[in-house]
Amino acid sequence: MKISVKNLSGEKVRDLTLNDAVWNIEANTQVLKKMIKLQLDSMRQGTHKTKTRSEVSGGGRKPWRQKGTGRARQGSTRATQWRGGGIAGGVTPRDYTFKINRKERALALKSALSLKAQNKELVVLDTITLDTLKTKDIKKLIQDLKLEGKILFVTNEDNENLYMATRNLGYVYCILASEINAFDLVNADVVVCDEAAVKILEEVLK
Repeated sequence: MKISVKNLSGEKVRDLTLNDAVWNIEANTQVLKKMIKLQLDSMRQGTHKTKTRSEVSGGGRKPWRQKGTGRARQGSTRATQWRGGGIAGGVTPRDYTFKINRKERALALKSALSLKAQNKELVVLDTITLDTLKTKDIKKLIQDLKLEGKILFVTNEDNENLYMATRNLGYVYCILASEINAFDLVNADVVVCDEAAVKILEEVLK
């Protein structure tokens, strides 16, 4: 697979041949879905808690005698059918994370990258170097590249100007190639990588 490498003005500089083993595989949607679920589940605090009938205060006395009242027999006002009673089968604190093996992680990442490349949602720049950290400069770059929707910038090294320029834009995200993950790729409408980041991804995932 070949892709055009552009400069910051949106002009084509040269063609780049992508590694088909990383950018042009048949996407495994099941593994990709599993990886995204793992990431979303790991964000959950899991601190939810409901009280069982043994934990709710009160209810130690039998509300009325067993027989002769005409009413249903009750042993406590904190049973689950009572207002203010305990919860049957309620939630308790738990850890939602689960394990996924290394090959599945790599396959999920390659599937996400391949979907972006195959759907023409990947843009490769020769470099992503901004002279200033002003938001208007990154807006001009987005306009020059004709990008729309949620945009993910992937760089090979720390780029403070890019990070500072994009942090006030709710639709633009910036990460390092070493931090790339399936959720951020799928969540973005367009992925913009510098050429060095593409080489790093191919070296790690090939």
